[in-house]
Amino acid sequence: MRTQFSPAQLADPALAAAERQVRACVHCGICTATCPTYVLTGDERDGPRGRIVMMQQMLEEGGAPAPEAVRHIDRCLSCLACRTACPSSVDYARLVDTARVHIETHHKRPLGEALLRRLIAWVMPRPALMRLGLMLAPLGRVLPGRLGAMARMGARRRPRAALPSPLAAHGTRRVALMPGCVQQVLAPGIDLAVQRVLARRGIALVPLEGAGCCGALEHHLGRDAAARDWARRAIAAFEQAGCESVLITATGCSAHLKDLGHLFADDPAWEARALDFAAKAVDFAELATPAAPGRRRLRVARQAPCSMQNGLKLAGRGRALLAASGFDVVDVPEEHLCCGSAGSYAVLQPEMAGRLRARKLANIGAVEAIATANIGCLHHLSGPDAPPVFHLAELIDWTETEG
Repeated sequence: MRTQFSPAQLADPALAAAERQVRACVHCGICTATCPTYVLTGDERDGPRGRIVMMQQMLEEGGAPAPEAVRHIDRCLSCLACRTACPSSVDYARLVDTARVHIETHHKRPLGEALLRRLIAWVMPRPALMRLGLMLAPLGRVLPGRLGAMARMGARRRPRAALPSPLAAHGTRRVALMPGCVQQVLAPGIDLAVQRVLARRGIALVPLEGAGCCGALEHHLGRDAAARDWARRAIAAFEQAGCESVLITATGCSAHLKDLGHLFADDPAWEARALDFAAKAVDFAELATPAAPGRRRLRVARQAPCSMQNGLKLAGRGRALLAASGFDVVDVPEEHLCCGSAGSYAVLQPEMAGRLRARKLANIGAVEAIATANIGCLHHLSGPDAPPVFHLAELIDWTETEG
């Protein structure tokens, strides 16, 4: 595609990177079949090709974006299935990230929406505030729209569990464990299951003191300054930990950590440190090795999160681990379509997220359990109308304990 960015605009590294991605797009439309929102609506503006046109116009013109562009860019899940499918290797992530920062900087949202976004950015990355906020869960039955969606987040949380410190294991490998934010409130048992599975493989998890949220929530809201603040905390904490690598047990967060170099591409003081940190970030599926299958066998649907498929490229690894543990693994039709969670998306776009959830559950069908690897997917898919949903590590831990 042709572009009309000015030389002054192209002096900005972020805009220069976005311009390269726009030029790489040949408008073939192959991406549209992989886009969950386009599949639902059939609206070109809700697909990658249409969004690229709107983002190009918005960034070239500068200033306040058109409300239509904001609406349809907001409806993007950042699942990045389009990036995986693109024959021209357009890095859609770089483009939509730049567009979101532009919108956050130049667009004046309605007061209620602006306050909700600030509430998400302030509360969800902070476990203490998240626990207080989830006391409002009963109001989810009566609050409308987005407020109701946010309040209902606490209705399916699991009992709180204490994480041992340090997480001892027999062996010499030491891996730093980032505590994260939402997961330790909604499903703290996941990290305990990860600790037990990896301990059996000679890997000791060391809580990463001083680190908090990975910053992905802020990043996808276009609040990159705050996202970089969270990342600096994690990087500095890891540099002091003396561990070989760093683990966070949600694939959405893991994919973000492995991409931190891009977040600091214009910061010479932190870029090298961020790249080193990203190179040492690992996912649970990379650390866990197959073990002898247990005696019990369940029919389990493998729901590979978008971050696992299109970011980490580990979907096959997750399936192999489940099969090696003795599960009858069911592949899900339309696996490439997002379930609708996407971080804060289920709160900000509850109608679209609900339609995607219903489609995903219909494709999963009748199984005894659903296996996923991301807290957002786990929480979003859970409910009385769905089979029990577990983290990959929880199911592996169960077979090794019961087997």
